Amino acid sequence: MIASLNIKQVEKISKALGDPYRLKILKIISENQNFSKCCDISAEFNLAQSTMSHHIKQLVDADLLIAGKEGRNLKFVVNKEVCTAYVDYINSLVV
Repeated sequence: MIASLNIKQVEKISKALGDPYRLKILKIISENQNFSKCCDISAEFNLAQSTMSHHIKQLVDADLLIAGKEGRNLKFVVNKEVCTAYVDYINSLVV
C-alpha cells in the first residue's frame, strides 16, 4: 500500500524538486544504479563537492532518496513509495 503524505511532506518534497540540479540527480539515480554513490553522481556535474552534498541532503531529507552505507561510501536509491505518493497527491489536485 502506498503511504499518504501530509501537507508538510508535500511542501518539503516540492521545495526539494524545485531545483534543476536535484531533479537531475534524482533522474540519474533512478535511471542508473551505477550512479548511486555520491562520487559517481558528482562526476556528472560541474559543482563543488559541498554543493553536491547539500543537494543530495535535501533529497534525503525530503525522503526522495534513501541513503545506505556501502563500505566507506554512501549509496543512494530512489524512494519509489514516497515518489509515488507525491505524484498521487499532485494528481488528486487536478481531479
